[in-house]
Amino acid sequence: MLATVAASVPQNQNSNHEVESPKKNKIQVSNTKKPLFFYVNLAKRYIQQRDEVVLSALGMGITTVVTIAEILKNNGLATEKKISTSSVSLKDENKGRLVQKAKIEIVMEKTEKSTESEAAATDDGNEKK
Repeated sequence: MLATVAASVPQNQNSNHEVESPKKNKIQVSNTKKPLFFYVNLAKRYIQQRDEVVLSALGMGITTVVTIAEILKNNGLATEKKISTSSVSLKDENKGRLVQKAKIEIVMEKTEKSTESEAAATDDGNEKK
């Protein structure tokens, strides 16, 4: 299983992956794969590094995405820039037919408060040295 995980995270190995690389700030959330705060901490890191993060989920993962967005918003780290919903047709491997799944994407952007608190933390760190 470790090889599968390593193989699913491309590091610009060939040109096929470069086409998909513009969305380096996108997190595809699953409600079964990782704990909630794994995604919250990852989203915080993306917001600090890239000023924006796209949270995306299908089906039952939608509640997890909304929870992550609310945590980021309530902590003053980000605000919603855009929310989009749609449905996606996926093939059910067990039944062999197409199934409609709900999809959500929430674009969160860094708040000014978040930027100010980072600057204050940096200033405090410099004064202590």
